[in-house]
Amino acid sequence: MAMLPLVLAALATSTMQSTPPTPKARALPLSAVRLLPGPFQEAMEADHRYLLTLDPHRLLHRFYLNAGLPTKGEMYGGWERDTISGHSTGHYLSACAQMFASTGDPKLLEKVDTLLAELQRCQDQRSDGLVSGVPDIVRVFEEIRKGDIRSKGFDLNGLWVPWYTQHKLMAGLLDVHRWCERPQALAIARKLGDWAINVTRELTPAQWQTMLACEHGGIAESLAELSSRTGEKKYLDLALKFHHDAVMGPLERREPKLAGLHGNTQIPKVIGEARLYELTGAAPQERAAEFFWEQVVHDHTYAIGGHGFGEYFGPPGKLSDRLGPNTCETCNTYNMLKLTEHLFAWSPSVEEGDFYERALWNHILGSQNHATGMTCYFVPLQPGARKTFSSPEDTFTCCHGTGMENAARYGAGLYFESGDALIVNQFVSSTVEWKAKGVTLRQEATVPPTSITLKVEGGAPKGFALKIRCPGWASGPVTARIGTDTVGTGKAGTFLTVDRVWKSGDVLRVEIPAEVRTESMPDNPDRVALFYGPLVLAGIWPSGAGAEAKTPVLLPPAHDPQTWLERRPGPALAFRSKGSVRPDDLMFLPFFAVQRERYSVYWDVFDAAKWSAREAEYRQEEKRRAELEARTVDTLALGEMQPERDHGLEGEKTSVGDFGGRKWRHAWDEGWFAFTMRVDGSAANTLVLTYWGGDGGNREFDILVDGNVIAAQKLEQPAPGKFVDVDYPMPRSLTDGKVQCLVRIQARKRTTAGGVFGARVVRGKEHAR
Repeated sequence: MAMLPLVLAALATSTMQSTPPTPKARALPLSAVRLLPGPFQEAMEADHRYLLTLDPHRLLHRFYLNAGLPTKGEMYGGWERDTISGHSTGHYLSACAQMFASTGDPKLLEKVDTLLAELQRCQDQRSDGLVSGVPDIVRVFEEIRKGDIRSKGFDLNGLWVPWYTQHKLMAGLLDVHRWCERPQALAIARKLGDWAINVTRELTPAQWQTMLACEHGGIAESLAELSSRTGEKKYLDLALKFHHDAVMGPLERREPKLAGLHGNTQIPKVIGEARLYELTGAAPQERAAEFFWEQVVHDHTYAIGGHGFGEYFGPPGKLSDRLGPNTCETCNTYNMLKLTEHLFAWSPSVEEGDFYERALWNHILGSQNHATGMTCYFVPLQPGARKTFSSPEDTFTCCHGTGMENAARYGAGLYFESGDALIVNQFVSSTVEWKAKGVTLRQEATVPPTSITLKVEGGAPKGFALKIRCPGWASGPVTARIGTDTVGTGKAGTFLTVDRVWKSGDVLRVEIPAEVRTESMPDNPDRVALFYGPLVLAGIWPSGAGAEAKTPVLLPPAHDPQTWLERRPGPALAFRSKGSVRPDDLMFLPFFAVQRERYSVYWDVFDAAKWSAREAEYRQEEKRRAELEARTVDTLALGEMQPERDHGLEGEKTSVGDFGGRKWRHAWDEGWFAFTMRVDGSAANTLVLTYWGGDGGNREFDILVDGNVIAAQKLEQPAPGKFVDVDYPMPRSLTDGKVQCLVRIQARKRTTAGGVFGARVVRGKEHAR
């Protein structure tokens, strides 16, 4: 902590001595791009329909309450009923603004204008500029103003991430100002920025860092952008103070320390660093953004372009054992795409374009129900998973909010101008108006994008270059032709440039050869995903396959998947395996097209001899897991933010940590932590707690259910080198007729309780479902 004043001083000095960088490219805006028929347009239209169903007044419910005004509708469900309420209002502003830019639909402006008018009315009830849907925010920030700051990572003085929520609102206002050209939005944002300046004016550097230990979203980015829009340095000065040294310091020094960190807490901070670099030219901020991107993409990203297990980063390059229902939080990838857009503009690279393509097609497009517009919080990657989509009114989570935005901005990052060149970065059927050259380009791409036509429309003949990304997945030279003439070739990992005088009606045809290929886990060459071009291919489990279904594995007769995965006839992309999947061959579809089916993305690969030796053991372990899942009533991953909030965790003298890629929680010296767990009131229940088998020493504690001690535990290195599960039968007298119970882990005097890595309640085997 003593280094903090030096860090802030260094940042201020570098800002004063630096000049803003000149980017090598600039993204053409959403308003210049219109999607053409294809999966992205279909998904955008579903989201568009959904946005028009939402009621601004219901989103403003707690804004009205905070302003002392009558409400005009019942609040929505999900997180809007928690102390993070108001975050969805910001997302909705951004989604409507971006959808308006992408479609020009005036009905979206009506929604925006209603929100602006009512937000203005709420803000006018106060003299300090505050407008918020967060309950009790005035009390909490009055405490913060006085230096009374209590942060628990996701709790600031009793509120769930209030700076994060205020960031979403400010970001929404700035998006409306940009895309809808509403000066009123900027005026509201300025007053909100002034409130933020005043409420933090007297904080010391040490107090700032205590406060920033609580997730604060991308507030630095919004304040930096507010400074850019208004020309007022005071907002930039405040943005620089939102520098979380514990995370940014290692990134600036290029030290890989992401393991154990909550994923989406960090990415918006890094986007803030990227925006500050663009405004100041400060080298530490550039290093932080670039190194973070490199780590996430190279060491933490799954086949679909997402990352994280239970919302957290694990050890770098260790993904094989981190497959489950809670992989790939969708709003993480939403933010990674935004960060990639910044980096690509600084210095366009094919690697950045390839990551953007992978994440866009597989995770983002694949996280949306293309009929309803509903989206996934997590996109599960364990074999036999199903996607779980949000509901229209009752699951207003972070990923529901970014999900509203994702489809509204499918036109982002497709095209960049760089001097006299237009970079075609993504292959999505669309038109783009390039105002600098007075031309429109019409792109029609196949699915997957292996054949692209680019037609120049309008205007007198003009000289310019088209630069086409030659993706890393290309299986041979990329060829560009006009008519029958070859006008350029490029190899994977480069940009193909066609520089000529173009006239209206010219058509450039680009062919990108692709083939089916496998991609291994970084830490397990025998666990692979299948691709065709940029598209992950998901194996579809048989219809009606229940929990007892056998997990399919690969026994490929040859190394080359071209020989054992056959493309099916018809316009839709589909494949079928040929004698290569056990127990039965399956259909394979693009992951984005999978909606309600059970699927596998990752496959264990065996040869005949290894499978013969391992099959019985493999199936027995599969059966054990299936039986455990059938008996499970509830689970809790201790130490992870969202699961703990969902289970109402509270405690004293308790903290969390990370070991072996898993989070844990402990308590000490008569401290405790408690949480609710669902139980089956008609059956015998057992509480199962997970420990590290090497833990010992002074670890003695009691386990209570609804205030009754059911066990005393002493850890004495029960199984060094591995995790262990310990069963604690719950007396029927404590669970009969109930739907949930309060579990309490209680340390004794001068002892430690835990660490506990997980909790599970299971019913007796005779009651398995």
